[in-house]
Amino acid sequence: MELSRRLGYTGKETASVLSALVAEMTEQLVDENVISIQGFGMFEVKKKLERVVVNPTTQQRMLVPPKLVVNFRPSPLLKEKMQ
Repeated sequence: MELSRRLGYTGKETASVLSALVAEMTEQLVDENVISIQGFGMFEVKKKLERVVVNPTTQQRMLVPPKLVVNFRPSPLLKEKMQ
């Protein structure tokens, strides 16, 4: 694994670090906190409102309940590198 090589850790140690990172990020997002990673971007929880949608095949109207979604906004640096 490239990350293990760069960090000088074993694969198992790297997996443990990544697991802890994902667990902490998940906890922060569950608490609806914003996660900002310099040079990469920002993760935030947004509330989608209740809405009515129409099935294009049957024309049946359905009510979609409100829900929380995770949104990612890339940093200007990441956007620049992707062009």
